[in-house]
Parts: sequence; C-alpha cells; structure tokens
Amino acid sequence: MSPVSSHPPHGQSSLRTVQVLGGGNAGSSAHVRSLASGLVARGVRVTVCAPVEADRTYDFTGVGAEHVHVPRSTDPASVAALRDACKDADLVHAHGLHASFRAVLALSGRRTPLVVTWHNRAHAEGARAHLLRLLERRVVKAATVVLGTSSDLVDRARRTGARDARLAAVALPGPRRPDAPEDPDPGSKIRAELGATGRPLLMAVGSLDRHRGYDTLLDATRAWRRLDPVPLVVIAGEGPLRTALQRRIEDEGLPVRLIGRRDDVDRLLAAADLALLPSSRESRSVLAQEALHARVPLVATRVGGIPELVGDAAELVPYGDAEALADAVTALLDDPERRDALREKGTRQAATWPTEDETVAQVLSIYDELTQPLPLI
Repeated sequence: MSPVSSHPPHGQSSLRTVQVLGGGNAGSSAHVRSLASGLVARGVRVTVCAPVEADRTYDFTGVGAEHVHVPRSTDPASVAALRDACKDADLVHAHGLHASFRAVLALSGRRTPLVVTWHNRAHAEGARAHLLRLLERRVVKAATVVLGTSSDLVDRARRTGARDARLAAVALPGPRRPDAPEDPDPGSKIRAELGATGRPLLMAVGSLDRHRGYDTLLDATRAWRRLDPVPLVVIAGEGPLRTALQRRIEDEGLPVRLIGRRDDVDRLLAAADLALLPSSRESRSVLAQEALHARVPLVATRVGGIPELVGDAAELVPYGDAEALADAVTALLDDPERRDALREKGTRQAATWPTEDETVAQVLSIYDELTQPLPLI
C-alpha cells in the first residue's frame, strides 16, 4: 500500500513529482531525501529516480517516496527508464547537471515542467570543459526554472541562457544516523582514536579530488610542524588522489592522516579545534554549514558561494595560497578569544539559513506556480 493517501488532507497538494539524481554528491542526495520527506508529509506523491546504491545510502523509500532505479548513464536504456518513470508526473525536478541532462532527454516532446537545481558548479578541463558548457546550455534552455544554491550559480545560469533562474532555499538536513547512546565526552574518544590527544585537531572533509585543494593544505602543514604541540590534520573522504596524497604525507613526514569516508562527520567535527575548507570552488558547502552549526571555527577559501554562506563567521583566505592558510590557522590556534568570537558569529549566521520546512515550502510554491492552471480572464 502506498504510504501517501490518494486523497490528501484539505489544503495539501495532490501533485506527483519525480526527483532525478545522478550519482549524487552527499549534499544533493541528502537534500533530495529531506525534500522528499517534506513533500510526502504535505500529500505530494514523490518518485526518486536514482541509482539503487543511492537509495541504500539515503533511504528515500524510508520517508515515503517511491524509488525507481535509473543508472547514472545517459545510454538509451537509462533514458528510456527515466522517461517511463516520468510519464504521468505533474512536474520533474532534477538535481545536478548530468541528472538534469538525462531529464531533458527523457522529457523530449513532452510539456511536463522541469525544475533544475544546481547544487554546485560542474568543472572540467580541455575538451571536456567545452562539453560541459554545451550540456549547461542545453539544460538551462529546456528548464522551466533553474534553482541555484548560491548567487554565483544563479548568475551563471542566467548568463548561460536560463529564462527563469532563482536562488534556492536549501537547508542542511539533520543527521540520518541514529543517535548513539549518551556519551559524556565523545570528543575525547574520537581524539584518542585519531591520535590527537594533547594536540590541536584540524578537520577537513571531502572527496580526494583535485579541486578540494588538499595539495595546498599539505603545503601549509609544513609551517605547523614548527608549532608545539604540532597540530594533526585529519582528512575524511575518498577519491582518486588518495595514493598521491598518502605518498606525499609519508615522503615529507607531514602531520596528516587520511581516514577514508566516514558516516560520523558530525562527531568528528565536534571533536575538532578547527575545520578547514581549502577548495578551489564551492557553492553551498555542507562542511561549512556543519562546522558553523557545531560551533567549530572555520578557515575556508574565499571562492564561489562561501563568502555569501558564512558572512563574517569564518576566516577566509585566497585559494591556492598555502602561506595565507598556514598563517590563518596559526593565528587562530594562538587566539582563543578570536575562536570564541567565531563560534558566536557562526551560531548567529547559521540561524539565518533556511530550515528544512522553509526549503520544502519554497519548492512547493514553485511547483504550484508551474502546475496550477492559469485563471480565466
């Protein structure tokens, strides 16, 4: 039996929407789960089209949505599966460039409204960069509305040809991991596990990809070896650069640990003295939001949507400047009053961000706008 009544309560929606994910990064996948949960609670029938492993990780069916396995490929079989899933949808909402492109192909010849959310900017070099620009142009011209999670993404969509581009309200979803038994001092256990007892713990989180700026971070750690005690940098994440980064850490004797992908980032951050975000591009960074919510001082690069997101509640440095990063961290470690000030500013800044309810309300208002019949004149 469907978890959603076919006769929703008075004042609720009877829409059927299809949410389309590709591989889905953590931010967009968590957003879709949160969105699906809120929409279902408001009487919307939600189908999430995503690879089966995404449903295993984010449990879309657990919040009342239907899940349809659609591989992340753009081959004809995948597009046909998506087209079939969308056949009686009132509206389709795709998340990310590649998922949006598949949705454009699947909806070809249909008049179904398409909403696209850009959670971050796709990036590539050489011939692939040209292909990405073509995909962006194709998607924004086909989309009824393009939502960007930061102002720079909205501006990019407009420059690329979007007829209607808006700033998206995107909340940081609450943790899905069940709460562990009450622990009076969980930070001490994590610090001991990581080898950071009696020394500062600096935490970075994100895939081990080129754009994350981890080479610059490793460069900066050389300066921290002169400190007493020497801070430990811990990087949680996996990716193609793991072998190269590990080799540098070992060859240069850097105070850095790679701990792989973790599902307890909230606890890792709560144990940290500082959070580090050295990326070359970010939109609505999940790590930045988690750090400010956890009252952990943040040092981040002044790129993309970061300044807009954090305001004056973080230390911002230029991307690729290892010296500036090293100096900012050293200064914060030496200045407990500045760290306390950033914690207070972070709490105030986080209070300005949209809640999950506000995020769902904005999206639902857009859905209603696009699907309600025009009034007779």
